[in-house]
Amino acid sequence: MCAIAGILAATASGAVPLSLLKEMTKCQAHRGPDGEGHHVEQGIGLGHRRLAIIDLSGGAQPQYNETGDVVVVFNGEIYNFPDLAKELSGKGHRFSTHSDTEVIVHGWEEWGPQCVDRFRGMFAFAVWDRREHTLFLARDRLGIKPLFYADLPDGSFIFASELKALLLYPGVSEALDPYAIDEYFAYGYVPEPRTIFKAIKKLPAGCTLHRRAGSRAAAPVAYWDVPFSDVLPAEGNTLDEQLLERLREAVRLRMISDVPLGAFLSGGVDSSAVVAMLAQSRGDGAPINTCSIAFADKDFDERRYADMVAERYGTNHRVEVVDADQSGLIDRVLALYDEPFADSSALPTYVVCALARKHVTVALSGDGGDETLAGYRRYQWQQSEDRLRALLPLGLRRVLFGAAARIYPGMRWAPRPLRAKATLRALSRESVSGYFSIVSIMDDAARMRLFSAHLKRELQGYGAIEVLRRHARNCRSEHPLSLVQYLDMKTYLVDDILTKVDRASMAHGLEVRVPFLDHELVGWLCQLSPDMKLHGSEGKYLLKRALQPYLPREILYRRKMGFAVPVAEWFRGPMREHLRSTLCSPLLADTGLIDMRYVSTLLDQHETARIDNSAALWTLLTFQLFISRQLRG
Repeated sequence: MCAIAGILAATASGAVPLSLLKEMTKCQAHRGPDGEGHHVEQGIGLGHRRLAIIDLSGGAQPQYNETGDVVVVFNGEIYNFPDLAKELSGKGHRFSTHSDTEVIVHGWEEWGPQCVDRFRGMFAFAVWDRREHTLFLARDRLGIKPLFYADLPDGSFIFASELKALLLYPGVSEALDPYAIDEYFAYGYVPEPRTIFKAIKKLPAGCTLHRRAGSRAAAPVAYWDVPFSDVLPAEGNTLDEQLLERLREAVRLRMISDVPLGAFLSGGVDSSAVVAMLAQSRGDGAPINTCSIAFADKDFDERRYADMVAERYGTNHRVEVVDADQSGLIDRVLALYDEPFADSSALPTYVVCALARKHVTVALSGDGGDETLAGYRRYQWQQSEDRLRALLPLGLRRVLFGAAARIYPGMRWAPRPLRAKATLRALSRESVSGYFSIVSIMDDAARMRLFSAHLKRELQGYGAIEVLRRHARNCRSEHPLSLVQYLDMKTYLVDDILTKVDRASMAHGLEVRVPFLDHELVGWLCQLSPDMKLHGSEGKYLLKRALQPYLPREILYRRKMGFAVPVAEWFRGPMREHLRSTLCSPLLADTGLIDMRYVSTLLDQHETARIDNSAALWTLLTFQLFISRQLRG
């Protein structure tokens, strides 16, 4: 894992300041503590920070072809690089290293932009081809590795692995995007391609981007999309072994490393499955290094389940306890994200990554299993609501359920199945709107109460639901379950889960690999009948069935806890005063974006335990901390 950065000048003969390029890579040094490299010529500059994983002595970057006309900087791993190197060598390409980076160099020479179709892994890379005077950027299919870019008013173009590097470039505007603010308070993150800044964008997952000096900016081009087709039958025990063999292969590919390797182990199904497959694939008999976090609050603590798996497979297991008062850690962790980020599990993720890095440089995780195999409880809620939607036309549902929702009292303090008002409101809408009501932190009405009159004018009627609607138009499946899985994989997975893990792990120079997001495994899972994923009320049905010989039923069929932290209790207990003093300081009010009267209402309701506003308050806290960092510069 590494960091990359680059500057494409406004003209082919434009000068690129090496000192600035070095600053852009230096601020990302945590991603690559083992070395740095730069390439500068007329019109282009490329920078790299290295975390050495493969070919420790010969894998330094940038890397070049035989003539020096093609230059590459790369963040990630190409797991099938031995096969590609053999194929390319057979076509006459000469390799000077044993690193996976070099297959990108020669892959570009041989296949051009289509080289991305041949790569199996996680990656964000830039290729400079002097012969064509072309800069080519690419990001992996699922968005495991990040890539930010900006087209600047003077015609130059910049890119980097982290947003903070682009802000170092003179003339980059730090004006906030009002649409991104609305999306942030709806989802808890800023969905791609936006960032919180108008001038900077994320290259979407599965996309490439071409640039030439002085040419007009071209839009990203998609080379892959989540291929839902729902064609494999729902019957047959052979599917069990097919799934396990594909998962084993994905794990085996991710074991390639010249540095110590281990795994996260939460005690949930996905991480336990990865550890089980890793134990089977380990040929040297050495115990696996595993680690997890724990909480004093038993409702959030999964350590006993992780211990069960660790004991079964004889792992070297280590546990770190997350304290109740995290006020000192919050700002430090959230600063890693460079824009507002409201997933509170960023805290334990940061802690577990720090623990893992003490013992390994590479860790396998179970991320992606919930999205690809329908593990979230919200999929059950959505499917039940969609069955009811199918019984009546939308116009009639709007009248009947809309009226009932207005009459029914709000019960936001209750578990979701008892919140009839929210369910009735969701049933009065079409499926995508209904799902938005499930996943949004603050609904449309709450966000409009929170936003100032100035911000609402800036939005000009825009609503964050447009993110889901845009993606829904591209989904190839008409099945309601596949649709919401697709929406999550295009939004929540890439912009929350993978972003969280990338920043937390890279802060410690730790590489995290995600077998469940091997694109060939994902493609196969997308063909499965939805009944093999969500069977009645059982999510991950096929995976759990296949894993019965390898994991205890107590692991497979217990109630899902998720990687959550007890924020509601923290905000009524050890963090109560810190939260109120932070949110009620003049800084948030001075932005002119927030109605502080509603902030006071949210605080009062939560402190008196009338309503659990912890998600909204955490979202506000992380936004305020972002604003504070911006002002500090």
